[in-house]
Amino acid sequence: MDFTDKENLLDLLQSTPLSRREAEAIQRELQKKVIARNDFDEIRTVAGVDLAPVKNREKLVCGIIVFSYPELREIERACATVEDKFPYIPGLLAFREGPAIIEAFKKLRNKPDLLMIDGQGIAHPRGLGIASHVGVILDIPSIGVAKEKLYGRYREPPDTQGAWTPLVDTRRVNTIGAVVRTKKGVKPVFVSIGHKVDLVTAVKITLNCTRGYRIPEPTRLADIFVNQLKNTEG
Repeated sequence: MDFTDKENLLDLLQSTPLSRREAEAIQRELQKKVIARNDFDEIRTVAGVDLAPVKNREKLVCGIIVFSYPELREIERACATVEDKFPYIPGLLAFREGPAIIEAFKKLRNKPDLLMIDGQGIAHPRGLGIASHVGVILDIPSIGVAKEKLYGRYREPPDTQGAWTPLVDTRRVNTIGAVVRTKKGVKPVFVSIGHKVDLVTAVKITLNCTRGYRIPEPTRLADIFVNQLKNTEG
């Protein structure tokens, strides 16, 4: 497989790997393509992305909502439902959820400048969570904003809106994300680089997209959208 060819990468994500070992090998190769610095002109639009299983986990539905940034005025929304072909394996969710994201993304008339995905970016045992995986595949700036930690260690941030502490790789002792207090008195969220964005910018965008809830608006509203779709599909 040519990992430098975008069409091959799209085919790769939309195909089911033969084994867990193959999937992990693919992750390690794609991780080498992650760009952990700002590689964009300006962020004018942000898209929130979320997914959920439907029909007894036989299908997955993805919802994407594009917003102006930083005003967060909704511009467009799209969705896709795909067959759930890959088993649920922690650390390999991109192979299960990626095809639905790709299909929904294809339907957007207004391609966003950045994807905010409910999940991990490089804060992952192999440095390639769903936000990084999809960011590399689509060659688009992306950040992961997760509700729970998948990997790493951290100290609890102060109970002040906007406070954050580093999420540290337990093996390499380098920073792989930020534990961000988006609202006083609530649990923090876990922000990490997806692709083509540095960590400070990822945290800034996350906080700029927060409107009084723990979860930033793009993914919070995408979650509501997906739940509506799931009920319709079910």
